[in-house]
Amino acid sequence: MPRSTLRSLLLLLLVLLPFATPRPALSQVAAPTIAARSWLLLDATSGQVLAAHEPDLKVEPASLTKVMTAYLAFGALREKRLALDQRPPVSQAAYKAGGSRMFVDPRDPASVEQLLNGMIVQSGNDASIVLAEALAGTEEIFAQQMNREAQRLGLRNTRFRNATGLPDPEHYSTARDLATMAARLISDFPEYYPLYSKREYTYNNIRQPNRNRLLAVDPSVDGMKTGHTEAAGYCLIASAHRKQPGLDGERRLVSVVIGANSESTRAIESQKLLNYGFQNFDAVRVYAKGQPAGTYQVWKGAVDTVAGGFDSDLVVTVPRGQAEKMKAEVERVQPLVAPIAQGQRIGTLRVKIEDRVLVERPLLALAAVEPAGWFGRTWDGLRMMLSK
Repeated sequence: MPRSTLRSLLLLLLVLLPFATPRPALSQVAAPTIAARSWLLLDATSGQVLAAHEPDLKVEPASLTKVMTAYLAFGALREKRLALDQRPPVSQAAYKAGGSRMFVDPRDPASVEQLLNGMIVQSGNDASIVLAEALAGTEEIFAQQMNREAQRLGLRNTRFRNATGLPDPEHYSTARDLATMAARLISDFPEYYPLYSKREYTYNNIRQPNRNRLLAVDPSVDGMKTGHTEAAGYCLIASAHRKQPGLDGERRLVSVVIGANSESTRAIESQKLLNYGFQNFDAVRVYAKGQPAGTYQVWKGAVDTVAGGFDSDLVVTVPRGQAEKMKAEVERVQPLVAPIAQGQRIGTLRVKIEDRVLVERPLLALAAVEPAGWFGRTWDGLRMMLSK
């Protein structure tokens, strides 16, 4: 290539370079630097991840495991398979459990209510094992139940070998899965979630504080669980709720910090994440539950159209000041042929800012559509053939 041509190309590149810079991230403010091996911030109101680092790294979850143990115990209480005043026997395995304990006594078994406080507030490994054995007979069988529930909740990179989080090479999870698990416990069992806000608990005249320091410094924080082992480092799932105009109820964030180097660091870094999420993002209700997002043509139906919407409020989290840039687009099921059941998926709605998809949700039929009579079905069948 002649030197004059090469010189011209280089000059052109220098002119165009300022216009070829990478596009900015969705948020106008960069996420804070977090001193942890893996972390994630989830807006539980919309289900969106706002910031993360190594969210799918498989890590030892330590006592964060007990969120799943509690989830199964709460489910058993709701199904009447367990009662708060029930006093399960204390096995030798539970009595001799290592690590943090609530100090259960085989001669005077604790009630399920006391065990839940001991597991959640005091992080008692002994309490966790007693509950596991009460529900499944053995901790090993209980771990199998934990894994089935993890699959049902969509926790793709989680495997449990025990109810406590004591180290095991085949016992692992991720920041993403732990955030999902925590958010599901909060939404699925609101009647029991207040246990996580207790700042201390006394059993057998032994008072132990909740190790979640944020409960004492941030009034919006109402949970959730600490964890620590030598391999895992210091870990914390924290959750906070604050009022926001335009939303029914309050907005909730869940942060997960794994592998901090001290108890104070995990609290400081979790607070950074929560503040970042509340200060730099807004949650916007796009559609209320049952509100029509549009009407769509139906073939071979007793009526010609059906309204599409959602079975819960559609909330989207956007960087502060960018709500007006949101656009919604619908990809419909084509053709849409009766009969159609109420709640049947009839399309997909995507909410975007520019070409970034923020939320994707199934669009559901808000009413059933019965099939038309013979003539109507035949006539629409002919129209469908001619429209191809």
